[in-house]
Amino acid sequence: MSSTPEVYLDAASSERLHPAARDTLLAALERGYGDPRRLHRAGRDARLLLDNARAAVAECLGARPDEVGFTASGSDAVHRGLLGLVAAVPTDGIVHSAVEHSSVLHAVAWRDSPAHAAVTVDSHGRVDLAALAEAAARPGVAAVALQAANQEVGTLQPVGEVDLPAGVPLFVDAAAAVGHTTVPGRWDALAASAHKWGGPAGVGVLAVRRSTRWTNPFPGDDGLDLLGGFANVPGALAAAAALQAVVAEREEVAARQFRLVERIRTAAAALPDTEVVGDPVARLPHLVTFSCLYVGGDEIVSELARRGYGVASGSACTASTLEPSHVLAAMGALTHGNLRVSLERDTTEEQVVGFCAALTDAVAEIRGRAGLG
Repeated sequence: MSSTPEVYLDAASSERLHPAARDTLLAALERGYGDPRRLHRAGRDARLLLDNARAAVAECLGARPDEVGFTASGSDAVHRGLLGLVAAVPTDGIVHSAVEHSSVLHAVAWRDSPAHAAVTVDSHGRVDLAALAEAAARPGVAAVALQAANQEVGTLQPVGEVDLPAGVPLFVDAAAAVGHTTVPGRWDALAASAHKWGGPAGVGVLAVRRSTRWTNPFPGDDGLDLLGGFANVPGALAAAAALQAVVAEREEVAARQFRLVERIRTAAAALPDTEVVGDPVARLPHLVTFSCLYVGGDEIVSELARRGYGVASGSACTASTLEPSHVLAAMGALTHGNLRVSLERDTTEEQVVGFCAALTDAVAEIRGRAGLG
């Protein structure tokens, strides 16, 4: 194992806590301990902080403060948001792209319906808009789910071009996109996750337009104010502070990350029998996935870790299983030996150059051990 500090290249799984979030979290722990439903001083302080957090996040998402609520995680926000759209109407079918995050797929499976439909994607992972509109127009459809960007290959979905029948709401899982690229304004309900943009873990965001029919699908009060019980006020405020910070610096950071990822894409594409996947242009700036023949995903992760680089393999939303990715399978891409590399906001050019060299050596060594070098 390398004695040098690990270069963390799995930011798409979870970003390091942003300094703005850390400072805000520590300060909020002193003031945000009270129950925001109470009228005493501690309760009023907590309510003020929570309202400030909702307003800050709403501004970043292009929403109203009363359209935003905080949940226990991004997956919780997905489940509440998508299933809440279904619970509010008599129909129960959910139409979704074949490359949605596992939290969407789990919500679909939990609410069984003959009207569910998965819509195909092209080789870059982009949904077929005509097929999506056609599926949404079928009887029994309650909602359509389409991610803003794919969490595994980085492809941006054409959310702004979605054309749905009147009365069918659009749910957007924006967890991979928020903080990294402009959030589409076309959504009726939206979910995000704070640890994906440098906020604290355990804070999700659910936004629902006021004009949208939505009801809490789980036991508890309706409304977005205090979803899931007692509010994590310090976490919500820290998440909001981090989001404001990353949105302010997004243009500069994204441009630098895009260039660095292009170097990785070029280095990976130069390896024999290696396929770089996802849209090369209309993509998240900090993420790239590629697959190598004759190399196991766990093998290459271990070899790169030994060289001091932390990366991910397997399905991005069920990585602990190292199972073949449903995203890559839906794209018709190579599912064996896949690797996802995602940069932090302060990843340097030197670190990327070092990673590219380590990648070449690791793949050659693994193939050499198998007699394929």
